[in-house]
Amino acid sequence: MPAPAATYERIVYKNPSEHHYMKVCLEFQEHGVGLNVAQFKQLLISALKDLFGEVDAALPLDILTYEEETLSAILRICSSGLVRLWSSLTLLGSYKGKKCAFRVIQVSPFLLALSGNSRELVLD
Repeated sequence: MPAPAATYERIVYKNPSEHHYMKVCLEFQEHGVGLNVAQFKQLLISALKDLFGEVDAALPLDILTYEEETLSAILRICSSGLVRLWSSLTLLGSYKGKKCAFRVIQVSPFLLALSGNSRELVLD
């Protein structure tokens, strides 16, 4: 008697993650510009408001970590607002008349993934 044929089931995993995490860095053309965490968050919200209006500026956006020296932060955004935040950061060009640009360093649905960067890994 032949063995029963193996059955295979294709499973596609769609990320059900409620939030995405972004590691970003703000760079100014001129040196010496500093922002505290409140000013940084206001800049994020105004970037959203300028591009998408008042409603999308109310997206749940959290700054989990912020370093004033490097102007870098880890942000948490609801997954449905990730593309809107990313595009508004990309199109932001100035802050108080000073030219600037956001650099998106890493994006992941998992916060732990932002803890390391394989491009900066040094093996002994």
